[in-house]
Amino acid sequence: MTELPNAAAQSFDFEFTSLNEARNYRQALLRDFGEPLRGRVLEVGAGVGQITAELRRVPAITRLVAIEPDPEFCARLRATFPDHALIQGTIDDLKSDELWDAILSINVLEHIAEDERELAIYRKVLAREKGTLCLFVPARPEIYAPLDKDFGHFRRYTRPELRRKLEQAGFQILHLRYFNFIGYFTWWLNFRIMQKRRFGVRAVRCFDRLIFPLVHEFESRVCPPPIGQSLLVMARAK
Repeated sequence: MTELPNAAAQSFDFEFTSLNEARNYRQALLRDFGEPLRGRVLEVGAGVGQITAELRRVPAITRLVAIEPDPEFCARLRATFPDHALIQGTIDDLKSDELWDAILSINVLEHIAEDERELAIYRKVLAREKGTLCLFVPARPEIYAPLDKDFGHFRRYTRPELRRKLEQAGFQILHLRYFNFIGYFTWWLNFRIMQKRRFGVRAVRCFDRLIFPLVHEFESRVCPPPIGQSLLVMARAK
């Protein structure tokens, strides 16, 4: 049986309208990356600027540059933050010899077919300052769903796979753990089993306000999750 295309995935707001409601999620993610987000920071794959908005409020960041390949996303980001430094393109379009303390890549690497090449470029950019890669990717191939395909995901990562690729690229792993335990099961049920093809705004808002803060507090303060929807990594360029 041929899988029908997801018409909603052609909409400009397919992903960002619903995920705009995930404010607690974004803030918790940046808190978990913590101290490495300082000095001169590159945000790779900035989208329409939802994470950018949070990064602009981090006092330890002295210079912040966004990189985004999609022209429509760039237009929206420029409209929201006209003064923000933005490169329309990929990490390959970074021409400056400027030194960088950190690269932030959130839900980007899974969109790139040659992910090992991408990681090698990150290491090269960070190497002179022995900077830190703050990386966040979808986890667990067994929950890869039609929605992953709609988003343009080539893969969901296993923990050993991600460790291997980072080490082969020339990174020293500082921190590697699962993120969002309950999200693993909600993704599996809603998108793998029920095969839903988009997020619901009210569902995201409810999860972000009522469920996620409690789950994340337990994960970060009591017990790291044995499994999760995503993987969070901090790795230093050698």
